[in-house]
Amino acid sequence: MTAGPVHTVLSVLRGAESWLAARGIDAPKRSAELLLGHVLGLGRLQLYLQHDRPMAQAERDALRSLVARRGQGEPVAHLLGSWSFRGHELEVSSAVLIPRPETESLVSLVLERAGQGARVLDLGTGSGAIAIALAVERPDLRVTAVEVSRNAVAVAGANAARHGVAERLDLRLGSWWEPIAAAEQFEIVVSNPPYIDPGAPDGLEPEVARFEPPLALYTARGDVVSCYRAIAAGLAQHLAVGGWFCAETGQGAAQPALALLQSEPALAEVTLANDEQGLGRYLLARRA
Repeated sequence: MTAGPVHTVLSVLRGAESWLAARGIDAPKRSAELLLGHVLGLGRLQLYLQHDRPMAQAERDALRSLVARRGQGEPVAHLLGSWSFRGHELEVSSAVLIPRPETESLVSLVLERAGQGARVLDLGTGSGAIAIALAVERPDLRVTAVEVSRNAVAVAGANAARHGVAERLDLRLGSWWEPIAAAEQFEIVVSNPPYIDPGAPDGLEPEVARFEPPLALYTARGDVVSCYRAIAAGLAQHLAVGGWFCAETGQGAAQPALALLQSEPALAEVTLANDEQGLGRYLLARRA
């Protein structure tokens, strides 16, 4: 009897990559590596160090299931159940946006402006990525995070506990300023709010539109600055004098949002900073 072919880590990896590539999946090699590493409990380097290791049928079946879902466009982060943000592993699900590298730079902008012991408010925290990164990297900061989605609050709470900052992160359920007391003020207000018009989602990747939460993506129809307007309405009351508002924006919303902030009497030094690709990405403004 002739023995069947031996399915090694490398042969299975190449097969998964080829299958994903044939279906037009972005970065098929990276997807295959992450999914196979997840199944085997191995990092990328370990996969190649163990390239000739035979794979059991159960392992191949588990990978096949994940790769099939990836072939339908489901994000790798959802398949893994977690994603790295500034080196902090965060639980993610369909209830929250998958943290992006661009948002890592937003955290850096906040850290550059946050004085010792500053009070920081993260509006629309989602998975808690921004708030948790700030609390982990700067234990002196007093961080409050607000989120309207109850399911997202549960994810953020789990992530805060995972990183040991649950006792230092004040997580509140509500829309924008609703959970904030009238007299509360903060030296930093940060947000990565929705900035995509659902009626004109130009440039939105299909898998993002299909699998990530509409509540975290879309503005009011026909009004790409609706969320920035809601946030700006509370800055005069809740942003301390000399404090900073730092927010992320995107193509199509950057200039209208900049104009909105420039029209606010309470704000000064309003600028739009570029990301690493040279695109206007970060709105910065100081409380006059």
